[in-house]
Amino acid sequence: MFQSFDVTSTPHFGRERVSALRATFDSLGIDAFLVPRADEFNGEYVPACSERLAWLTGFTGSAGVALILRAQAIVFVDGRYVTQLAEQVDGTVFSGGDLVNEPPHVWLAANGAKGLKLGIDPWLHSGAEVRRLEKALAEIGGTLTFLPHNPLDRLWNDRPAEPLGAVTIQNVAQAGVLASDKIATIAANLTKKNLAAVLIADPSSVAWIFNIRGADVPHTPHPLARAIILADGRAELFLDKRKTGIEPEAYLGQICTQLPPLALEERLVAVSRDGGRVLIDPDIASYALAEIIRKAGGEAVEGADPAKLPRAVKNDVEINGSAAAHLQDGAAMVEFLYWLSQEKPGTVSEIAAAERLEAARARVGQNMQNPLKDISFDTISGAGEHAAIMHYRVTTETDRMIEAGELFLIDSGAQYINGTTDITRTVGIGAVSEEHRRFFTLVLKGMIQISTARFPKGTRGCDLDPLARIALWRAGADFAHGTGHGVGSYLSVHEGPQRISRLSTQELLPGMILSNEPGYYRPGSFGIRIENLIYVRGAEEIEGGDMAMLGFETLTFCPIDRSLVIPELLTHDELHWFNDYHRRTREALMPLIHDHDVRAWLENATLPLEY
Repeated sequence: MFQSFDVTSTPHFGRERVSALRATFDSLGIDAFLVPRADEFNGEYVPACSERLAWLTGFTGSAGVALILRAQAIVFVDGRYVTQLAEQVDGTVFSGGDLVNEPPHVWLAANGAKGLKLGIDPWLHSGAEVRRLEKALAEIGGTLTFLPHNPLDRLWNDRPAEPLGAVTIQNVAQAGVLASDKIATIAANLTKKNLAAVLIADPSSVAWIFNIRGADVPHTPHPLARAIILADGRAELFLDKRKTGIEPEAYLGQICTQLPPLALEERLVAVSRDGGRVLIDPDIASYALAEIIRKAGGEAVEGADPAKLPRAVKNDVEINGSAAAHLQDGAAMVEFLYWLSQEKPGTVSEIAAAERLEAARARVGQNMQNPLKDISFDTISGAGEHAAIMHYRVTTETDRMIEAGELFLIDSGAQYINGTTDITRTVGIGAVSEEHRRFFTLVLKGMIQISTARFPKGTRGCDLDPLARIALWRAGADFAHGTGHGVGSYLSVHEGPQRISRLSTQELLPGMILSNEPGYYRPGSFGIRIENLIYVRGAEEIEGGDMAMLGFETLTFCPIDRSLVIPELLTHDELHWFNDYHRRTREALMPLIHDHDVRAWLENATLPLEY
């Protein structure tokens, strides 16, 4: 499943493609064109046929957007991808932009030429994005042009076909709630709000509501599909029948009407006539979909996807399934880390390490009769200076050996039918510097602070994010990514609305699964990240306290490299957590490991640390 990604045929392919795009501007009546990473479904992972940003620029990160003007081309990325952008795109053609602090709409308002005409594909931008762009252009007397077709699709001669991944049923034994009950709950809420229907535009929500999974995009098991749920309880699923075999089709026939994707516009028009009020999430649904509703005489009522929060708040079956998946995954990680410890420095490459870990996951899955379905994202396998690239993606061109005296960072995850995993471990290859160990310990302190946090109801992700950074801040350092993201249940490894970050205002609710992954990165030198998955447990009374407090329960069990920890930098409570975590890791994983040498390694890797 590991693949290197090389979209380029020549080092400067971007120049020709940008020139060809600019040549269409006059006929389209525009001065600039916006190329987002997102596809028509606004997902993080997109099928090969929708990799427009990578095809045009060479940048393969999961978040970015290119603004192509007549005399300038800018690729906006966030802090995770600054180094990657510099390595992947032609600097003589593209400059870099700040996707967080100065995204395209902010840049246009400050720098756009007066009267600028910006073209966009209305299927690739949400209603919220369109409003931001229109407001920015108004400040410079510009206009937004909705193009009837995407000019890149006509330039991309060898564009891949649309995917037809097979759909499977997610049984209630893994889902915990019947699809019919989820549909009924959504329909009842529509009636209360005097809504005729809701458009479900997020494929992960479609998968969760209908208890199905798919294989249309890399690493995220949802089908590219949309749905309409009506207030009377009827559900319509717009899903190509070539994706459903006999059993899934029979199953879906009991809970919904399955229609071809091209029928969506017709059905939206039908439910929107005579002022039909249709709920639509402006942060997810394409602007084009909202326009269909409005042009049909309906009202596009903006509101949150009704599946988003219920999908994020896992039920007991989903939590238990995730816990079981993490034990299996932990056993595979231990097998991998043991193997790495036995290999001579300088003999294992980054790609070889990633492939070995995936093989371990497949082998353990077979032994436990819970097979590996896929990796949950492209493995980040980086040694030395590559570990400093937060979302480094190794290719055959960048692959290097893992050498003695450096840090090796491996961030990986897996998709199992009972859960999605995501884990990062940073290990020292032989003896490493005290500077490496100091920063590793500071990162560890931040991870422990999140792990042990207690907080009242109403606490948001932004309220907890500083806990992961305080030790680094005191040392004059920080990291340019959020502390944690939400994780799905055999769905997307990056799930909202729950996050732990400076920008997250979502209340943390019992059942939400999140990552806990502070880090530190010194460009050109080394990088560190330690990551466990955690979930929010219900409020509990604290002895002598005034109110019950929420907290986190750890799902991930795998040794943390104790040779990199400087015990004297840990408080008594932090050291206690570290040793207790290793004790629980040893007790949880030892029954799953049968190789004598691996068991001995696990025993040694989880010995307690002392001052």
